[in-house]
Formats: sequence, C-alpha cells, structure tokens
Amino acid sequence: MLSNLKQDLKKLSNPEKAKILQGFFKTGKGQYGEGDIFLGITVPQSRSIAKKYSSLELNKTQQLLNSKIHEERLIALFILIENYPNNQKEIFNFYLSKTKQINNWDLVDLSAPKIVGKFLKDKPREILYELAKSKNLWEKRIAIVSTYTFIRDNDFEDTFKISEILLNDKHDLIHKAVGWMLREIGKRNQEILETFLKQNYNRLPRTTLRYAIERFEETKRKDYVKGEI
Repeated sequence: MLSNLKQDLKKLSNPEKAKILQGFFKTGKGQYGEGDIFLGITVPQSRSIAKKYSSLELNKTQQLLNSKIHEERLIALFILIENYPNNQKEIFNFYLSKTKQINNWDLVDLSAPKIVGKFLKDKPREILYELAKSKNLWEKRIAIVSTYTFIRDNDFEDTFKISEILLNDKHDLIHKAVGWMLREIGKRNQEILETFLKQNYNRLPRTTLRYAIERFEETKRKDYVKGEI
C-alpha cells in the first residue's frame, strides 16, 4: 500500500510548484526549513491521498513521517488525523514522540489542534507547558497552536498562559503563532484580549502585536501600534 501511495504522489508531482514551495518554506541553508524537499503537491491533493490510504498501518505511516519529502510527512499527519477518532491515545502519544519530524509551520498548524488539542480538551494540559519551554522551535509552536481547539470552546486560559511563556522567544514563527492565537481569542472576546495586551504590552514582539490586533477598528489598531493605549 505504501508503494502505491508513493506512486500516486509521483504522478501528482509538479517540479515548478515544488521550486516555489521550497522558497516559500525557507529550505535554504541556515533557514528554518533547511533541506526540506517538496514535490509540488497541493494540500487538497494531500488530503485526498490521505483519505484514500487512511487504512495504512501505523508503522508504514511512521515511515512516511520519517521521509525527507515534505508532502509525505504532511500526508502521514493527515492519515493520523483520519484515524484519530478510533485510536485517540495511541495517535496522541505517537504524535508527541515524532515532533522532530513535524518540522515546518504548516505541518504543525494543520495537525496539532486536531490531535493534541482534541486529546487534551478534557484532560490535564501540563504537556503543553513542557512543549512551550522546549528548545525545539516546532514543539513550542505545537504548544501554542494546539490551544486553538480550546479557543473554539471559549476556553482561553491556557492560550494566555502559554503566550506569556513565549513572549520572550526570539523566533518570528513563534511571534506569528502567538499573535494568531491571540487574534482568535479577540474574535470571540475583544475585551479580554485587550486586557492581556495592555498587561503585557511592553513585552509583546511587534509581529505578535500586529497579528493580535489585525481585526481591531483602525483607530484603535493605530493607537496600539503607537503605544497610545
């Protein structure tokens, strides 16, 4: 089955698009996606392949996740999501054991809320704080993006606490992720978001602030940018 999956990917590969994606996902030397290889396959195509091969055994899915090819890792994650409802604990544990392979922002963003966030909805969430304090960029992003699941239930506490841990982080991808989650809170409760922003304004990276206030009314957005709050 795995060989058939790879044959399907080969048929869908698009070298021109792959070249664009390798630039977009910063695969050059010293960049966060250094060495990542793309086939030029779209996310909808990857989802379709995952659905077609959703019965792939976990050890074969692991082989995909260990691949140097970006789309193979993404499809492995989509297969895990397909199978999550029937095997929640094993897939949650497997996912967290493979964070080194979940090593680009799209891989995190498309999977963490649907596996880590869903599993922890009604459970203790200490693991998110461990991930937030990791030295691994992608584990930190998993920590904050997983809280998207809680935000959708109007449960904001862990997002704010993890954001506070990550406010001093140096990486732009963490600044963006935190700002994104704060913006999602603001969509649901702008007042509580503004309380957090005012309390932490002097610590907020500018990227985080810009993302967080993106949906504010223009005058208020300008006041935040100027520090006139």
